[in-house]
Amino acid sequence: MKQRVCALGLDVGTKRVGVAGCDGTGLIATGLTTIKRRSWLEDIKQLQEIVEQREVKVLVVGLPYTMEGKIGFQAKQVQKYAKKVSEALQLPIEYVDERLTSHEAETQLKARKRFSSYDKGLIDRQAAAIILQQWLDMRRSP
Repeated sequence: MKQRVCALGLDVGTKRVGVAGCDGTGLIATGLTTIKRRSWLEDIKQLQEIVEQREVKVLVVGLPYTMEGKIGFQAKQVQKYAKKVSEALQLPIEYVDERLTSHEAETQLKARKRFSSYDKGLIDRQAAAIILQQWLDMRRSP
């Protein structure tokens, strides 16, 4: 029997963290929630609850490389935050190139007639789902 996939996708921003989960088969990622970043302790408390409910074993974090494929200032900030989250939750991290995922998220939401430029949380959730889906797809390819 195949091992259950328990991963959490994170789209880390300065104001919000989009959160996505996947079905146990590791086929489909879906947006779960958006955490408004107010304080480190609140962020961790909310993430801890999700991790426990979903029995998460790995964090998949979108890394915003520059268009040249380099790790710039924003990517370093994301790595710093993700490392702290990883340590606090005692979970390993895997990074996925997240260039243009927010744009892709907006495009997908517009196609489903669910887009509002005012609902940044929905965009963050969808971007987290895209990040996690990329990771799931990479795991399946030979």
